Amino acid sequence: MRNIKEKRERALGTKLFLKADRCNSAKCATIRRPTKPGMHGERRRRGAPSEYALQLTEKQKLQIIYGLSNTQTTNLFKKEEDKRVILRNLEKRLDRTVFLLGIAKSSRIARQLVSHGHILVNNKKVTISSYVLKVGDTIAVREESRKRKNFEELENQVKQAAPPMWLKTKDKYTGEIVKEPDIDLAGALPFDINLVGEFYARR
Repeated sequence: MRNIKEKRERALGTKLFLKADRCNSAKCATIRRPTKPGMHGERRRRGAPSEYALQLTEKQKLQIIYGLSNTQTTNLFKKEEDKRVILRNLEKRLDRTVFLLGIAKSSRIARQLVSHGHILVNNKKVTISSYVLKVGDTIAVREESRKRKNFEELENQVKQAAPPMWLKTKDKYTGEIVKEPDIDLAGALPFDINLVGEFYARR
């Protein structure tokens, strides 16, 4: 499983933090082996990639970061044309927020914590990772779950996390959405949503 995740990152040429702490260390696959996977990886794609290839790559990055299927991504871009709104809703997904707060080491782990019932929203258990939060919502680790192994290193994780300004950490178990996410289409996210939009516009 680890090798599959690392191959995905190498194929896309971007750190996607699929292996939690590993991407923050010298062990990260994109640092150790910055070429495409496979025996001919070093010789692949010497020329400039096509416009379609660039769009497809950015779509795949977005899907991996937010855990979306092809159908979910297609529906997302069919229902909404404003890319800022799309990104704002993706950032406010419950699993993404749990990751950004430092409660989980990766988005994949965050999805597991949510689906297993360890996360509360406004003191109510929510098990849907794609649940979109609102300003004023409080996210917390369920009290009965706090002694589980999943949260043994939570204090250090939260201290090391750097949540965006629209999130506020109240304590190591709790965070709150204090305003709408500030969306910069040319910002720090490791994909270009404009190219993703172009991919779906041509279909």
